[in-house]
Order: sequence, then C-alpha cells, then structure tokens
Amino acid sequence: MRGSTLDKAAPVVLGLFRIVIGLLFAGHGAASLFGIFGGASGTNGGTVAVGAWPSWYAAVIQLVCGLLVMTGLFTRVAALLASGSMAYAYFVMHQPDGLLPLQNHGEPAALFCWAFLLLVFTGPGAVALSSLFSRDTTAAA
Repeated sequence: MRGSTLDKAAPVVLGLFRIVIGLLFAGHGAASLFGIFGGASGTNGGTVAVGAWPSWYAAVIQLVCGLLVMTGLFTRVAALLASGSMAYAYFVMHQPDGLLPLQNHGEPAALFCWAFLLLVFTGPGAVALSSLFSRDTTAAA
C-alpha cells in the first residue's frame, strides 16, 4: 500500500524538482546577462560581455534552457543541452583547478549536470506545459 502512494506522488515530485532546478538555472543566466541577483560571478555585480566565449553563451543557455525546463516545454532537449553545458563547464573551467568538485569549486556545475541528465531520461513529470499541448493534440484526433 505504502509503495503505491509514493509511486502516485512521483510525477508531482518530479515536476516540482524540474521547476526548482529550472528556476535556479535560469537565475544564473539572468544574473550573468542582466546583472540582477548580484550579477555575474567575478564581475562585482556586472554582466558578461556580449559574445564573450564561453561565459555569454553559457549564460544564454542557462537562461533559455532553465526557463524551458522550468515550464516543462521541450524538457528533454533543453535538459540535454543544459547538462552538456554543465559538463563542459566542469571539465574545462573547474577540473583544471583540482581533481574533486570540493577542491575546484565545481559542485554547482556537477550537480546541475547530473540533475539535468536525470530529466533527460525521466521527462518533465507533472505540471508541464508540454502536457497541455499533447492533450490538445489527442483531443483533436
């Protein structure tokens, strides 16, 4: 009995997980692009320069993919791109400073990478905008 109750809650909990992860990720992008929430890291509240590699592109990916994941639109594709960008960030930007995430300050990149990879395989869960579109398509058919 108890397992079935937990199983029924799983899509809702997964949806909440997706929303929180997407919101946190989009917040990083917004901070870097618009200087809000304390601004881009290492800029004393500023923004990253437009077109600067890789920071500006990473911020755009963070904002767009974070919003897509948060709303549940194109979740798997957005999560795959976000996961890959965080793997790149970890191995190129953090890993040269030390072997372990605790040593190289790469914990956020590693956690976001694995969280988004999980969403690639699980999908958006409950409360996703994509489910509204799939219902409309099914009802029209």
